[in-house]
Amino acid sequence: MPPLFTILISLKRSEDRQQKAIETLKTSHFLDWEMLEGIDGLQLQGTPPEYSEQKVVRLLGFALTASEIGCFLSHRLAWVRCVEKQCPTLILEDDFSFKENFHQAISILNTEYQDWDIARLQGIVATPDSTLLAGPDYRIVSNHEDPLGATAYIIKPAAAKKLIQYSNEIFEPLDHFLEHQKIHHLKIVAFKPYPIETNGVVTTMHDRTDRAPITGLKKRLRSLNRAMDRLFNAKPWFPK
Repeated sequence: MPPLFTILISLKRSEDRQQKAIETLKTSHFLDWEMLEGIDGLQLQGTPPEYSEQKVVRLLGFALTASEIGCFLSHRLAWVRCVEKQCPTLILEDDFSFKENFHQAISILNTEYQDWDIARLQGIVATPDSTLLAGPDYRIVSNHEDPLGATAYIIKPAAAKKLIQYSNEIFEPLDHFLEHQKIHHLKIVAFKPYPIETNGVVTTMHDRTDRAPITGLKKRLRSLNRAMDRLFNAKPWFPK
């Protein structure tokens, strides 16, 4: 199996996280990796033109923080690099940790099951799913709900090109956008048990505090706005 092209996203100010991530990458001999300096949202001078705050608030009930916007833009740069390289690309944030089944997952996704556009290797919350392929100690699945998180996933160049196209307007957090199939119509699978997890280092999103749950009338209005948005703003689907 040829080396898997890998992008490590890390902020310039995150030296400790970055060094730990590099040491972890050195333990794998089949990753051809390079560093991508992420966009630090806390250093942005104003909000980028892609960001649609009114739509974000209408659909989510709250605005994205500067760090969340920077995270989205950083992954967008990684998608551009994937298209330039024209090869499947493993995208990692610098708080990742390999689990014992990591090599197994990469091998299976590269050889035994390749019917995917994005392969999720990490998730924060457990979700119901449908099994697409099962082995004695693993499953490749389609998640029914958003498992949250974007610490690790593999993306193919054609899929990266679509994400770049459809992210000209930023109106939701990155992990929600990755799972938003009504927008980009990409086939997203997940390898379970997830072969990558977060390593517990301190977050770089210091401006994102715990948000109070949206309740009552505000929650019902948000649900209505989301339903209307899905109905009228889903992108048309065209065969590959």
